[in-house]
Amino acid sequence: MPLYPEIEPYAHGMLDVGDGNRVHWETCGNPDGKPALVLHGGPGSGDSPYARRLFDPAAYRIVLLDQRGSGRSTPHAGRPDTDMSVNTTDRLLADLELLRRHLGIERWLVWGVSWGSVLALRYAQTRPGVVTELVLTGVATGSDAEVELLTRGLGRLFPAAFEAFLSGLPADDRDGNLAAAYNRLLESPDPEVRERAARAWTDWETATIPAPPRSVERFEDPVFRQGFARTVTHYWGNGHFLGDGHFPGDGDGDGDGVCDSRGDGDAEREGVVLRDAHRLKGIPGTLVQGSLDLGNLLGIVWRLHHAWPDSELVIVDDAGHNAGAPGMTEALVAATDKYAGRTGR
Repeated sequence: MPLYPEIEPYAHGMLDVGDGNRVHWETCGNPDGKPALVLHGGPGSGDSPYARRLFDPAAYRIVLLDQRGSGRSTPHAGRPDTDMSVNTTDRLLADLELLRRHLGIERWLVWGVSWGSVLALRYAQTRPGVVTELVLTGVATGSDAEVELLTRGLGRLFPAAFEAFLSGLPADDRDGNLAAAYNRLLESPDPEVRERAARAWTDWETATIPAPPRSVERFEDPVFRQGFARTVTHYWGNGHFLGDGHFPGDGDGDGDGVCDSRGDGDAEREGVVLRDAHRLKGIPGTLVQGSLDLGNLLGIVWRLHHAWPDSELVIVDDAGHNAGAPGMTEALVAATDKYAGRTGR
């Protein structure tokens, strides 16, 4: 099933979301179609015109945005004076609600890739009434175990690249949280320290795709490289700012006025998003995952699928963590086509 033709936005703008941030958004397709929100990965990647082509433009009103600090949103995380303390998951979730209301949308399908799948899942768990369906790929849940896998665990598979990755850190920082250690370098007042750290981080990312170091075009843009590395390490080094999973509006943080029977230790082990998978009940979803996605080593996508009875898991053979790979595109288009006729719950 091929991609839909290239299209251009029919509307776009900059939304003031507070904290000195303005978020860039665009809408494409049919103004009267089924609303669909696209959440990019990273964190910090920015949106891509490719995502527009995964939706039937006659059936969907497609909404894309650059999350705080990325893409065309301002201020960009690549600027050393940008305040990253106001770039957190809770604020991103609030931004989505501001945008939904700004566009006059009651409910929408939410599509997410990689980090975007984390954000989409948390959005649906905390605001289920506004999400009609979920389509997720390169699925992640933002747990500490996933960060540990992607920073230290993959060192066993890519030992030479991992040795270079570690060598970019002070010796005293090589045994702890590697993302947090790199983030400290990326917050350095010294531009040379920041540049070396950003390059070392993106070299590690490309090595684990796998691909030859520095082969990803976007990482050759120094502004993108700096903003991306700074944002990813900011989130990964702080537990993706998922906290203890408290929900607004009640004392136990659960959103339903009932205390959880599971303790903090259980939540810490499995991660908040996976722990709260039961909150997705009634929301149909499709999980499109490459069989060679290295994030699969923890079994997260299978555990999520089994904890979420309304989900469908589609495994694409010989594909990795790339939504544009052969087989992945076809599965993603099939998913959006499937939901094009739905009006929601």
